[in-house]
Amino acid sequence: MLRTKELKETIAFYTDILGFECESYSEDWGWASLRLDRVVIMAALPNEHMPFDKPSFTGSLYIELNNVDEYWDGIQGKASVCYPIGSFPYGMREFAIYDNNGYLLQFGQRIPLESGS
Repeated sequence: MLRTKELKETIAFYTDILGFECESYSEDWGWASLRLDRVVIMAALPNEHMPFDKPSFTGSLYIELNNVDEYWDGIQGKASVCYPIGSFPYGMREFAIYDNNGYLLQFGQRIPLESGS
């Protein structure tokens, strides 16, 4: 569940830029469910009983894809990039961006492990 004061903008970012589908939205509840293949992310307005100054999260959301290069080609230049696409010795080809709230999203695809010399 990603908390945001900008729910409609978050829905637009995930659908228009990242290609998610908005499966469900309730203005009364201040909540939305967003899907990309088998990945579901829920976004919601802050609850009245919890303190909320701004979005904060110390980690990242990691989304594994089968077509990471194609996905990167479709969104680069449309989102703030943490690091561009690259292949890593731990067996992933990946990139990371920030969503409209500042949450860190990583997208990766498994690749053969690099062999040591």
